[in-house]
Parts: sequence; structure tokens; C-alpha cells
Amino acid sequence: MSKERIAKLEESLQRAAGLKKTVDRWQKIHTNCWWQMTLSQRRNFYAALRMRDVMAQELVLANKQLLLVRQAALHQLFEKEHQQYQRELNQMGKAFYVERL
Repeated sequence: MSKERIAKLEESLQRAAGLKKTVDRWQKIHTNCWWQMTLSQRRNFYAALRMRDVMAQELVLANKQLLLVRQAALHQLFEKEHQQYQRELNQMGKAFYVERL
């Protein structure tokens, strides 16, 4: 073999080694990217589950608060009506019977 032929073979061998390194690097990056995507998808799934649980808990607490507010408003309404009935009975000269203990 001639020196030129050997030089061309060595040059193409170096180019092939460089291409092999590039392909290996691309495969490593591709694998890492794929792993990150699947990890991200799993994280998003579990984050959605946690968010759904938190929303359910917040809904329960909001319903309890709403119930307390409605009970307080109803109690206030009954108290107001009771005072109105007392005023009307006082105007008629009557009163509720209140037992003293």
C-alpha cells in the first residue's frame, strides 16, 4: 500500500471514530432526554393526583365553612324574628312565657 492510501485510510478511520463519538454522544443525550420526559410525565401525573386531593380537602373545608355561615345567618334570622314577635306581643299587651330557674 502506498503512503497516500494509508494516510487516506487513517484519515477516514479518524473521521469514523469522530462520527462514532458523535453518535454515542447523541444516543446518550437521547436516552437522557427520554428518561427526563418519562420522569416529567410521572411527576405531572402524581402532581395532578396531589392537586386533586388538595382540591377535595379544600372543598370539604369550604362546605363546612359555608354550613357554619348559613347556620349563623339562620340563627340571626330566628333571633330577629323572635324580637319582632316580642315587640308585636308587647304592643298588644301580651308576652312570651319565660320560666325562670
